[in-house]
Amino acid sequence: MTPIPYGRQCITEDDIDVVVKSLQSNFLTQGPTIEAFENVFADYIGCKYAVAVSNGTAALHLSALALGVNKNSKVITSPITFAASANCVLYCGGEVIFADIEEKSAVLDINKVRELLVNSPKGTFQGIIPIDFAGFPVNMESFRQLADEFDCWLLEDSCHSPGGFFMDSNGVQQNCGNGQYADLAIFSFHPVKHIACGEGGMITTNNKELYEKLLRLRTHGITKDSNKFVKKTQKDGAWYYEMQELGYNYRLPDLNAALGISQLQRAHEGIERRIEIARKYDAAFENTQIKTLHNPRGHAYHLYVIQVDNRLGLYNYLKDNEIYAQVHYIPVHTLPYYQGLGWKNGDFPIAEAYYEKCLSLPMYPSLTDKQQDFVINSIKNYYNGN
Repeated sequence: MTPIPYGRQCITEDDIDVVVKSLQSNFLTQGPTIEAFENVFADYIGCKYAVAVSNGTAALHLSALALGVNKNSKVITSPITFAASANCVLYCGGEVIFADIEEKSAVLDINKVRELLVNSPKGTFQGIIPIDFAGFPVNMESFRQLADEFDCWLLEDSCHSPGGFFMDSNGVQQNCGNGQYADLAIFSFHPVKHIACGEGGMITTNNKELYEKLLRLRTHGITKDSNKFVKKTQKDGAWYYEMQELGYNYRLPDLNAALGISQLQRAHEGIERRIEIARKYDAAFENTQIKTLHNPRGHAYHLYVIQVDNRLGLYNYLKDNEIYAQVHYIPVHTLPYYQGLGWKNGDFPIAEAYYEKCLSLPMYPSLTDKQQDFVINSIKNYYNGN
């Protein structure tokens, strides 16, 4: 049995062909493939606008900038996420405030968020960043209602959930990141994600003003659109551009975008395979001591998380058998940098209890039935023998 990671990319000959074709084209960056990728991704998600960027963290940073995060901003998010979901607020000089998670799903608990908002003077918080953790589709309709009540913006971290969805109060399917409720949503195209670009990210929105601002921020705050110039004179030619605000170089190269377009052609197939793998895990661990998270319809299954006793023992046992499980995530508020900001162990007991027992099992479309059987049997053998 070859080594089995918790996640990995799947690259086909078609993927290789489109990347080679991109390398042979006239553009390696800032070419037409970027807009093509943005358009097909927007169609896939079901939003009006999409902005491709260099990675998921860049997407978070630009989103926070576009939403106006500054030194006076306080933003609420979950401690169970990758650090970038919180760091993006700090990049802009703002303050992160965490709220605890739901025990059954490990996503941000809207009731805990409401408690924070209700128990603070109106205007204390400017925004909320819910995370579709592991692919679990957060009910953004409920968060939108809460955000509107307290005049907050919403940034949906959908890095784990392209292809995921929830059903709104009218029974309508709402795709994760479709801009129906969140002001902005972000995605990652890291190799272990659903769509692999090597590195890459996307910001989606239905707000034209935010879309145009993101386009400027992505490229140094510069515009070449003559209709938006502040002071162009008759002496200026076609070379003229204006830097109108402080932006960054967060562009995505064309070859990465070409790979993303190719990967999107198999997105539905990938989701279907992930669901098959999840259902097999569900059946295998039913009526055992191994606890699984709530996995509703619409789950995108970036991760399949179990909760177990003696997590370290199981982790090492699997590793000895070349099964490389992973832990998602160390609670952000327990990381040394954040503890230096005043957070401490014990602040969020549900998140910390979740972390003590969580383990992410292999979950990716190219995982074979034989490999999955080996993973399941190895876990059962460990607990039957210990």
